[in-house]
Amino acid sequence: MNLARRMDQLGTESAFEVLVKARELESRGRDVVHLEIGEPDFDTPAHIVDAARHALSSGYTHYGPPVGLPELREAIAQDVSGFRGIQVNPDQVVVTPGAKPIMFYAILALAQPGDEVIYPDPGFPIYESVIRFAGARPVPVSLTEERDFSLDVNELADLITDRTRLLIINSPHNPTSGIIPPADLEAIAELAVDRGIPVLADEIYSRIRYDDAFYSISVYEGMQDLTIILDGFSKTYAMTGWRIGYGVMPRNLAEQFGLLMVNSNSCTATFTQRAALAALQGPQDDVHTMVAEFKRRRDIFVAGLREIPGIRCRLPGGAFYLFPNIEDLGLSSQELADYLLYEGNVAALSGHGFGASGEGHVRFSFANSVENIQKALDRIADCVRKIQG
Repeated sequence: MNLARRMDQLGTESAFEVLVKARELESRGRDVVHLEIGEPDFDTPAHIVDAARHALSSGYTHYGPPVGLPELREAIAQDVSGFRGIQVNPDQVVVTPGAKPIMFYAILALAQPGDEVIYPDPGFPIYESVIRFAGARPVPVSLTEERDFSLDVNELADLITDRTRLLIINSPHNPTSGIIPPADLEAIAELAVDRGIPVLADEIYSRIRYDDAFYSISVYEGMQDLTIILDGFSKTYAMTGWRIGYGVMPRNLAEQFGLLMVNSNSCTATFTQRAALAALQGPQDDVHTMVAEFKRRRDIFVAGLREIPGIRCRLPGGAFYLFPNIEDLGLSSQELADYLLYEGNVAALSGHGFGASGEGHVRFSFANSVENIQKALDRIADCVRKIQG
């Protein structure tokens, strides 16, 4: 078969590639500590699973509306309104099988060949992949360690042109766990409103924060007409395999997303939507417990890395990733990630896999037990000693 040239533009996620390599090592008897994959290691709360069972036995096994069940859209609108302090109506909500379709739909609906999309670098690899797939030009804006991995608003302003059709931001951020401060968010909002540029606000880690309140760019004047909020249930409720996410956006764009749903997925599985409804409306104790445990792991992991010569690590404010600086070790990001996997039995990701600005860093997920984090720290320290001779 002759593939369409657009297929050459699609990238992938290095986390899944490293996971395959780690599983292959495990099949040969190696004990690998998994710090590569970005998903909570907690079980989905029992009341959510029970709601799914009840939905299945109650007939939620058929098609649903392309944009989501009315009761779930209503619950999401209420939750987003209360959590972010904005007014959202159900007809602004589009429910999708996972949150990635919101990325696809936003880029496909707003950018075409010759247009430009600004995205964070380092950043989630799928941003650049889909921008290229749509035929648009990806324009990276650097996130630097010196700024706690928040973008420079002046640099952003310089990157905007008459061809800019979309700006993507992500806070809390993958892979760095950085958070955009409110003052910077407001400045970004002013730029967006002044130039009429829509913003895809990837807020999938909005509930996983450790020290500060969550701030959404959607709250600033004029931004409700320009913001596409991306969120979902995977991270907050440990529901990665359920594939349930959503977007919140202006009504006219929600109608276009509905067309994209009809043409791609038809609808999101109805029993998972009933489970998501239980997640929003049920007890939140499991979420609070999970976030508290992530914070404990973060503190232990950061303290341990800071004791290893040649590694610098900032204390992140959200999500569940560390993005330590490893430049002083004299290896590239990929070389160190490979060394840790094949010599140290620790699965981590090269920072370069998240963009050119990620070079000199590796990403560790601390969505693993304290016991395994301690084991990983011992192995990382041993690898560094060998590297340094």
